[in-house]
Amino acid sequence: MRRRLYVIAYAPMTIVDVGDVSVNAPGAAALLGSRIRSLREAMDLSLREMSVRSGVSAPMLSQVERGETSPTLQVATRIAHGLELRLSQLLRLDEQGAVTVVRRSERRQGPGRVPGHSYEILTPPLPGQRAELSRHTLAPGAVTGGPGDPPMHEPGSRETALVESGTVVLLCDGASRALSAGDCVTFDADLPHHFENPGPDQAILLAVVSAGLRRS
Repeated sequence: MRRRLYVIAYAPMTIVDVGDVSVNAPGAAALLGSRIRSLREAMDLSLREMSVRSGVSAPMLSQVERGETSPTLQVATRIAHGLELRLSQLLRLDEQGAVTVVRRSERRQGPGRVPGHSYEILTPPLPGQRAELSRHTLAPGAVTGGPGDPPMHEPGSRETALVESGTVVLLCDGASRALSAGDCVTFDADLPHHFENPGPDQAILLAVVSAGLRRS
């Protein structure tokens, strides 16, 4: 008895749903690409760095971000991993209603490029969001704002920081302000600035950055 071997071939699978929008619909690829770019820039990642994190080539990432091509399911999954998101989060399938909760285990971790400074982003990566809440931990003697390390904010940004524990010094536009636990400071975040921890203990602060605000 002869047996036949059947081979089933599948065409490359493309993402067919971005929220309520089909990728085949006009402008859907550009919408997804713009979201990916915004999320990447919010993490202060270059295309090359994102390529390393995701395993997707920089040229392909660039094409996706410009909306020139729709990513396959495999590529979209890798991009989501590089952004520290689930695929459903990248495609906004987890968003239900007007309320989004970020659990402690779901906080996005900052790159941590500068020794002694680590931070996590507490707000969800929603498109069009113009404010971000982050929690920063500074070891004794540590400083923020070094090469490749936040804070780096777009023109018109404003920042409010609350010291949760320890002591820090804010240096902004050539002036310094000493801050203790419970103190809160607001300043123009597009000016040269950084935080220092001069004390012997770890310092923790919460920071809210509102982007693109007009100065008044």
